[in-house]
Amino acid sequence: MVVKNDEVIQLDELKIQFTTLKNEIAKVIVGQDRVVEELILSIFCKGHVLLVGVPGLAKTLLVKTISEALGLNFSRIQFTPDLMPSDIIGADILDENRNFKFIKGPIFSNIILADEINRTPPKTQAALLEAMQERSVTAGGNHYELDNPFFVLATQNPIEQEGTYPLPEAQLDRFMFNLKVDYPSFDEEVDIVKNTTSDINNTVSEVLSSSEILKIQNLIRQIPVADNVVEYAVKLVAKTRPDSDFAPDDIKKYLSWGAGPRASQFLVLAAKCHAAINGKYSPDIEDVKAISYPILRHRIVRNYKAEAEGMSVEKLIHSLL
Repeated sequence: MVVKNDEVIQLDELKIQFTTLKNEIAKVIVGQDRVVEELILSIFCKGHVLLVGVPGLAKTLLVKTISEALGLNFSRIQFTPDLMPSDIIGADILDENRNFKFIKGPIFSNIILADEINRTPPKTQAALLEAMQERSVTAGGNHYELDNPFFVLATQNPIEQEGTYPLPEAQLDRFMFNLKVDYPSFDEEVDIVKNTTSDINNTVSEVLSSSEILKIQNLIRQIPVADNVVEYAVKLVAKTRPDSDFAPDDIKKYLSWGAGPRASQFLVLAAKCHAAINGKYSPDIEDVKAISYPILRHRIVRNYKAEAEGMSVEKLIHSLL
């Protein structure tokens, strides 16, 4: 397992770029360090993110701030019960010469904020499936490539369930991370109130360009990984499956379904990036553990027994580690 000299230089530069980007975002976003770090990490890994948190925790502002710091095109789609697939993808219309012309929808952007994604019916949610996986869309029998880089950063309110449509497992699996956005600490909330009730206007500068982001994404994939780290990641995912030989008693008792192979892929990829932003040239098992919660959180399904006994997803992941 060899890291070349030029790759060492690039990885050292990546750590500096990450720190600069995080500091730039901190001009607007107070606290939420872990959420910000994992959101940047997913972008470097070419992954999509589901942000789960109650209203008013600056989820939308965070996504908008990151798009400004990265110098990327940004589209916000407010998901509502009457939203149609064509409102996302676009539609063919008749032009002045009575020829059909495709008008691109908001999906044709670099960063897509899918606000309150669980408020729209499955038919419209499914419009994102091809875009998230294939980074392309099909409309009127024609195939259209999306902009590159392309990320879907979706938000979801965990407490208001009336009038919502739970995301299907197939779509949840396409999100690399499920990030829990918690309330700020007392001191952080004091800073937030001071900043937002005064005439302070913090502006965010562009830190990385789209070409630099694509370069980082390629660099992450070139990072070497030891076989024992890959085997640990795969075994960790196998342990979440109740019918697996690796599954411990707690998993067999409390889970209906475990994570699929995409979880193993994301664990290794995210571990690579986690190692790089922390000054390491190759990931170890600790890097896999560090990013396991947001990757496994939305991929394991508890049964009624787990819910009745108050066995949370976090507790189950903790027992696996």
